[in-house]
Amino acid sequence: MLFLFIMRNKQELQNLLHNKLAGYNIVFGDVNGDIDLTIPAEQLIEVCNILRNDPELGFDWLVDAVGVDRFQKNLRFEIIYNLRSRKHKDRLFFRVKVSDSKNPESPSVSGIWGAADWYEREAYDMVGIKFTGHPDLRRMYMPDEFEYYPLRKDFPLMGIPGSLPLPNK
Repeated sequence: MLFLFIMRNKQELQNLLHNKLAGYNIVFGDVNGDIDLTIPAEQLIEVCNILRNDPELGFDWLVDAVGVDRFQKNLRFEIIYNLRSRKHKDRLFFRVKVSDSKNPESPSVSGIWGAADWYEREAYDMVGIKFTGHPDLRRMYMPDEFEYYPLRKDFPLMGIPGSLPLPNK
């Protein structure tokens, strides 16, 4: 049996996204030939529900998500999500810029894509972005009492002396 998958081209997908997300304040961009959306945090959950549940889009697979420290004065932190649609064979990136650099916080999408649970925990543990509505936001690599975030750009390359007990040689 032969299966043929007719993939949409980038322009078709971009037009479809423009139509489906017309009422939202979204900025369209490009990442190495794939569509990249910048979604305001206050519209994140609504837009993600559309991306996943609309049958013409069907972005049902969250491949990964990463927290990023741009180390700039405004909009220092962002979360970048990588989505795939298994039905339509499309790929999409979207990002959420976090406005508060002192206490970075974004809504959790773990209720939409279960895989976001671990990725958001990792972003919290390594970069310090808190995810509101996350079912189990706790550290996964660093000890609970560790008060620093190792992937922030202002974290010293050699670590902070005395911050973690090291094993004896």
